[in-house]
Amino acid sequence: MSDPTLLLLLDEVRSKTLRRLEGVTAEESHYAPAGTQNTILWHAGHAFVVVEWLSSQGLEREPNWPEGWRALFGKDSQPAETPRDAWPALDVVITRLNDQRDRLNLAIQSLNDFELERRIDPDNPLRTTRYMILHGLHDEACHSGEIWLLRKLWKAENAAPARSL
Repeated sequence: MSDPTLLLLLDEVRSKTLRRLEGVTAEESHYAPAGTQNTILWHAGHAFVVVEWLSSQGLEREPNWPEGWRALFGKDSQPAETPRDAWPALDVVITRLNDQRDRLNLAIQSLNDFELERRIDPDNPLRTTRYMILHGLHDEACHSGEIWLLRKLWKAENAAPARSL
C-alpha cells in the first residue's frame, strides 16, 4: 500500500507552490531585490529540478526535465549572470510543476512500504526512497516561502506612494 502521508505532503506542498505563482506577471517573475540573485522564476524552476532530481534518485529513474534546466535551476546556477532571454516563461515552469505532481503521485501510489524503505545508499540508512522524495518536497516548501516573500517585496516596492493628508 502506498504512503498516504507522502501523497498528502506532495499535494499540500505543490498546491501551495502553484497558488503562490498564480497571477505572477512576467516582470514580477524576474524580480530579485538588490543584493540577491534568485527570482520567483528561479525558485519555481529550482523546486521542479530538486524534486525531480531527488525523487528520480529514490525511484531509480532518469530525471525528466528539459535540456539545460539542471544548469539553469540547479544548486550551482548563477541566476544573476543568466541572460533574461535564456529563461523559460513562468507558464512553462508551471506546466512542468503540474505534470511532475501527476507523475510523482502515480509513482508514490505504486510503491509499497518495502519499496519506500529501500536504501538508495548502502552506507547511509537515511537515504531511502521515502527520504529522497520527502527531502525534495521539504526543499520545495522552503522555496515556496521564498516565492511568497519575493511577491510581498515586489508589491511593497511597486506600490503607489502613500498620500499625506
